[in-house]
Amino acid sequence: MHSPSLSLASRALALWDGLEHGLNALQPLAALLARLYVAQVFFLAGLTKIRDWDITLLLFANEYNVPLLSPAVAAVLGTAGELVLPVLLVLGLAGRFASIGLSLINGVAVLALAEIAPAALQQHLTWGVLLAALVLYGCGQWSVGPLLRRRLRP
Repeated sequence: MHSPSLSLASRALALWDGLEHGLNALQPLAALLARLYVAQVFFLAGLTKIRDWDITLLLFANEYNVPLLSPAVAAVLGTAGELVLPVLLVLGLAGRFASIGLSLINGVAVLALAEIAPAALQQHLTWGVLLAALVLYGCGQWSVGPLLRRRLRP
């Protein structure tokens, strides 16, 4: 005969297992939404930079203090990263590579500004956390990377 507390515990465990199964099923969607959100932020920043290249060069020369690089090189590399890496991230193609690259851009952006508003810093931290999760857990099953791996394996 089972004790009532054991029966209650086994039902609670079964309920928890069902909840975990449902949350696990949502992981690909969560990864996709994180990829889309972060990619949009960086891609739009890249478009803004190429829209007025002269102002971008002035900002990198006078406002952004990117270490180790000349302002022109920093502007080209940063803008290229903001335009190419988000596309890879959305596709989930070399997604961890893209996430690491965008993390570097995000970190340099925070460090390069002499003063950053608290709200802007909070946004950069949010993007950083999402990118860190994508680096650690990958882009999920709803991406091109796993599809290509399945097709290329014998």
